[in-house]
Amino acid sequence: MTVNTVAGAPAPAAGLGASAAVGVLLDRLGLGALAGPDTTTPLGSNQSVTGTTDAGVDVFVKQVDPLKPDARQRFARMRDFEEFAAAHPVPELRTPRLLGFDEAELLIAFSWLRGSETGNALAEDETFPDEMAYRTGRAIGSLHAVGDRAAARAPRPLDTSPPMLPPLAFLEAIPLTTYVLSSGAMLDAWRLLQNDGELRTALAGLRARERSVAQVPAHCDLRLDQLLRHDGDSLYVCDWEEFRLADPARDVGSFAGEWLYRAVLGIPAGSAERAQLSHQDIVDRGVSELARLRGKNTAFWAGYRETSGMSGSEADEVATRATAFAGWHLIDRMIASAEQQSSLDTMNRAASGIGRTALLRPEKFTKAIGLEG
Repeated sequence: MTVNTVAGAPAPAAGLGASAAVGVLLDRLGLGALAGPDTTTPLGSNQSVTGTTDAGVDVFVKQVDPLKPDARQRFARMRDFEEFAAAHPVPELRTPRLLGFDEAELLIAFSWLRGSETGNALAEDETFPDEMAYRTGRAIGSLHAVGDRAAARAPRPLDTSPPMLPPLAFLEAIPLTTYVLSSGAMLDAWRLLQNDGELRTALAGLRARERSVAQVPAHCDLRLDQLLRHDGDSLYVCDWEEFRLADPARDVGSFAGEWLYRAVLGIPAGSAERAQLSHQDIVDRGVSELARLRGKNTAFWAGYRETSGMSGSEADEVATRATAFAGWHLIDRMIASAEQQSSLDTMNRAASGIGRTALLRPEKFTKAIGLEG
C-alpha cells in the first residue's frame, strides 16, 4: 500500500447546541430563539440543531464543518441549489423550505420536518415501499430533465468540478493523515484496491466516460438517509452539498448502490451470524437478497425514465454507467464500514468482490440490480 505525505483535513467541528451564531441568524430572520425542551443536536457529518423557537417556528439549522477543506464550496453548492430551484422549479421534487443562511458562519436554516422518517430508517424497518422508490425516481428524473440550458440561466454559475469520488489519486497513494487516522481494516481495504490493476483501470475509464456525456443538474450524493418521508407519504430530498452539473448516472447509481449495499452488507458488523458466514455464504446471501430488493431499483428506474424522458440507447448507456457507479458505491460503503474494524472481515472482502464485478462488467449486471428496460 502506498501513502502520500500531503496533509488532509483536520478533525470535525464542535456542536451547535449553544452556538451564539445560530441565535444571531434566527434573530436576524425574525424566527425567535431556540429554547424549548425539544431542542436537539442530531448526529451527522455536519453539526446541526433542531427545535421549536419561542416564536413557534420549527427550525433545522446546519453548519457545514468549517474545518473541512472544501467547506466553502459545500456551502456554496447548497446555496446554489436553493437559488436554482427557486428560479427553475422542478416538478415533483420537494425539498425542506429554506428559511435563510449566514454564509460567513456557514450556517443554513430550513423548516424542520418534525416527525419525518429517513429512507435509511424505513429500509432498516423493511418499510421502504416500492412506491416511494418510484417517486424518488420521478423526482430525480425531473431534476435531470431541467438540463444544462436551464443551468446556464441559473442565478449563479453551477459548480462544474468533478465529484471527488471515486478518488483516483487514493488508488495511487492515500494521504498521510488518512493513513494515520485509518483502522487496520481501512488500510487493508486501500491496499486491496491499490493492488488491483483491473479495478483501477475500470475506475479511470468510468471517470473518463462521465466527463464525456452531457452534464445535468444532479444531487451527487443520493443516499437513503437523504430521503425524508413526512406526514405519512410526502417525499423530500435533502442535503445538497454536492449539487453540481454532473453525469446523470451518478444519481441513478447511488440509489441503486444503496440497495446493492443493503443486499450484501445488511448483516450488522460484530454479529454472531456475520462471524460464521463463509465467503460463498455471503455471495449466495447477497444474490438472494438482491433478488428480493431489486424491485426498489426497478421502481426507481421506471419513475426516472418517465420524467427524464430517457429511452432507447441513451437510457441503456445511463443504466450501464449507473451500474458501475453502484459497484463503486458498494466499495465505498465497504471502506466506511471498515472504519471501526482492526482487519477487513470476510463480508467486506466479499462485498468488494461484488462491487468489483459490477465495475468491470456493468453491462452484464444492469438487469441483476433492476436497471433493465
